[in-house]
Amino acid sequence: MKIFISSDMEGTAGVVDWEQVLASGPRYEYYCELLLNEVNAAILGAADAGATEFLVNDSHSKMANLRLDALEGHARYLSGRLKPWYMMQGLDSSFDAIFFVSYHGSMGSAGSNLSHTYFPSAFAEVTINGVVAGESGINALVAQAFGVPIVLITGDETTARELAPFAPTALSAVVKTSVTRFAADSLHPDDACQLIREQARRAVASLESMQKVSLSLPIHLRMSFRTSDYTELACRVAGVTRVGTLAADIVGDDPLEIFRTFITVVLLCRGFVE
Repeated sequence: MKIFISSDMEGTAGVVDWEQVLASGPRYEYYCELLLNEVNAAILGAADAGATEFLVNDSHSKMANLRLDALEGHARYLSGRLKPWYMMQGLDSSFDAIFFVSYHGSMGSAGSNLSHTYFPSAFAEVTINGVVAGESGINALVAQAFGVPIVLITGDETTARELAPFAPTALSAVVKTSVTRFAADSLHPDDACQLIREQARRAVASLESMQKVSLSLPIHLRMSFRTSDYTELACRVAGVTRVGTLAADIVGDDPLEIFRTFITVVLLCRGFVE
């Protein structure tokens, strides 16, 4: 049984500030250890339920935050920038389940800790078929394309709630309660890892009852931008249609193509300096 793990960092218990998740931060290595422990807890929980193969796609910042030699389960480690499928690089139909570990709420959420949607300078909100989509919802497009169910998400309560419209049977491990965007009440790391391990075990044990992502077609992804400059940039990408000063749409029947087009917009906007 193969498990695909996409790991971010902002959803880790104890993380509340940008300096904790950036390599330039004074205690970045400490918080990487906390993240590593949560990823390992998810691997161990899946192994408890019979999973035997694991791929961890490091999906945070420059995507090189974990130690390969310290990963449990002899997991493969996909790291480094410029991945064509970004946070979902490496997924294919040979996997049995998807875990989202240390994810966070969307940019427009009410006070979710370190909330953003791919690139906070550009995106104010993204919706899919009219439903607010954080990174988990956007990444669900790739899960649908390959027919692999999302069965677990870890982070705060907003993060878990935002995935529900896209993967209603997925389990969650809520390891912290957001107070504001820069404050949270976190479980002790040991308790957070114990919760993640148990929920991962339960998710894999319940795999037969887990629903695959099944968004109705055509898929309608709307991007709301923070400034009109980003809207202008986005509309230079084939398949993007401007629908307002601060909004543009991507519409189609192929979820992988929708995702690819969105990621192209992300990369183009990141190259723009205001």
